[in-house]
Amino acid sequence: MSIQVLKPKYHVEECLAEIEECLRSGWTGVGFKTTQFEDQWKRYTGLPNAHFVNSATSGLHLALTVLKRRYGWSDDDEVISTPLTFVSTNHAILYEGLQPVFADVDDSLCLSPHSIEERITSKTRAVMYVGFGGNAGELNAVSEVCRRHDLALVLDAAHMAGARYLDRHVGSEAAVTVFSFHSVKNLPTADSGMVCFRDAEDDETARRLSWMGITKATHERTDEASYKWRYDVPDVGFKYHGNSIMAAIGLVQLRYLDDDNARRRSLAASYRKALAEHARIALIPEAKACQSSQHLFQVRVGHRDEVMEELYKSDIYPGVHYVDNSSYPMYRHMQGACPNAAAASEELISLPLHLDLTEDDVSYVCSALIAAVEKVRV
Repeated sequence: MSIQVLKPKYHVEECLAEIEECLRSGWTGVGFKTTQFEDQWKRYTGLPNAHFVNSATSGLHLALTVLKRRYGWSDDDEVISTPLTFVSTNHAILYEGLQPVFADVDDSLCLSPHSIEERITSKTRAVMYVGFGGNAGELNAVSEVCRRHDLALVLDAAHMAGARYLDRHVGSEAAVTVFSFHSVKNLPTADSGMVCFRDAEDDETARRLSWMGITKATHERTDEASYKWRYDVPDVGFKYHGNSIMAAIGLVQLRYLDDDNARRRSLAASYRKALAEHARIALIPEAKACQSSQHLFQVRVGHRDEVMEELYKSDIYPGVHYVDNSSYPMYRHMQGACPNAAAASEELISLPLHLDLTEDDVSYVCSALIAAVEKVRV
């Protein structure tokens, strides 16, 4: 049987019971389970606000839309971001007419505070920080840079559901934090996300904008006796809100998130132990003061593509997270600006890491990887 890089695990019977409650009530849209999930997420993370949306990409766009409107940012103002991420991180900046400026990463693959400071100009308005693979990196230092330069910190926590930093769940460091509940993330639904603003007024604005700019969503205009049809549309908004079916799945998956993440960390520890002494396989250092959600387990190797081809022959299918975004046409003008990210992009392999993986599977992957690296060495 093949070993895949990522694979979700659902608590099927419990999920079906939650979904059945939606179907029998006749309420599958925004409200009902979405409200329950938001409340549970706030309780779990300790964050003051949480708005359930249809994807983390929508959440990132909402985050920048709300901040741009609140602070009066201009088109072509700059947001410092990373080239080593899924493209939605940086596309969200472009959606708002803002300009991404790439800073380089450190050994943790997260943005370097020093590189961020080098990129700050009179047009810089925010930093988009990605908690790569579930690691916090130097998040505290980056937060301090933002405070010192009066920049908004947007935390792309797509990999960080359940990650803890300095003894608390991540998110309190940022003006807004966005989590992903995509189908292969640590808390999987089919697809959805959560956008968590520090400020209640920003949360209220995001809720309005995520439902086409309408002042009151359908569930807010409905009670047991009647349906109130009148509303206003003061803003041009989007169709970004989440629905109760996805929230129903999320409510179940959240119950198991800590145990699931602990299992991921255990598997990662087995990988580290087996690969630690191999000179041609570099491990990504673990961030200090961070209990990672361990969404990914990555190594760096030379001749990466050839090594992956050898792993395919063993029925092992790793991934690459991510291609340096400056190789894409819309970001190519920044190519060469971030040598650490560029080098990592050529060497990274995401090894299989999911809840169906066994210790024997980890041993098999490690043996195959070592053999592949030795075979393709020059």
